[in-house]
Amino acid sequence: NLMPKKIQTENQFARLIGATPLQIELSLIRMSEHQTRNTAAEHMAEFYRPFAEVADSGQKFDGLIITGAPIEHLPFEEVTYWDELVQVMDWTQSHVQSTFGVCWGGMAMIYHFHGVQKHMLDRKAFGCFRQQNLAPSNPFLRGFADDFVIPVSRWTEMRQAEIDDGGLKTLLAGTDTGPCLVEDAGHRALYIFNHFEYDSDTLKQEYDRDVANGTPINVPLNYYPEDDPSRPPLNRWRGHAHLLYGNWINEIYQSTPYDPDQIGR
Repeated sequence: NLMPKKIQTENQFARLIGATPLQIELSLIRMSEHQTRNTAAEHMAEFYRPFAEVADSGQKFDGLIITGAPIEHLPFEEVTYWDELVQVMDWTQSHVQSTFGVCWGGMAMIYHFHGVQKHMLDRKAFGCFRQQNLAPSNPFLRGFADDFVIPVSRWTEMRQAEIDDGGLKTLLAGTDTGPCLVEDAGHRALYIFNHFEYDSDTLKQEYDRDVANGTPINVPLNYYPEDDPSRPPLNRWRGHAHLLYGNWINEIYQSTPYDPDQIGR
C-alpha cells in the first residue's frame, strides 16, 4: 500500500477482494524504510509488515496488489523508495502467482519490466471516463459490458503505441484517456491505470481538497449529475469493479499450484 490515506485504501480493496465466495487472508505490506506521514504510527505497527521482513520469511502469495501513489511528477528513479520497489517487483516473479499494479503502481511495473514510460498531461485527467472492452473473451473481463465508465485521476498517461511495442495486450481503453487495463502474461501481471476501487465520494474528496487549497482543478467530468458539484455524485462503476477483482481472484484460484512452494517455479 503506497497511498498516503492508507486506511481508506485498505477498505476500498478489502471490499472488492472480500466479496467473492472464497475466503481471503489479507496481508498489508509497507516499504521498509519509508515512513508515512498521513497514517498513525500505531496503525502501521499493528497491521503492516515491512517488505524486508516478508522477503526474509520466504512466504509466497497467491496475489499481490501494488497501489498507486501521488508521485506522478517524479521520474521513477527519483522516488525515495524506488530501489526497494524494484526489489518487490522482481520478488513477485518468484513469490507471487499474480500481481495487480494499480495506477502509479501499474505504471511502475510496466516501466520496470518493459521500459514503457509515463508521459505528463497538459491538464489532469479527472472524472469518470468511458472505456471500451477490447477483449470480451478474456477471462479477466468475464461479464463486462462493451462500454462503461471508470474513475480517472492522474496527471500522466501511458501511450498505446509504446505498450504495443512491448508485446503486451490492452484489454480496456478509452478514447479520451488511453489504455486502461493491460495484461502482461509473461510476468503474470495486470496493470490498470485508473481506479475501479474508488468509493462513490473519492473523486469528490479530491475535488473538495483542491478547491479548499486553492489548487486549480476542473470539476470531475461525468461524475456529478449534470456536472453540478452541489449534487451527490453517482457511482456507475461499482458493478464492473466487483467483476474485475472477482475475475482476477477466480483466475488466481484456478491457476495457483496446489503446493505453494511451486509458485514462481
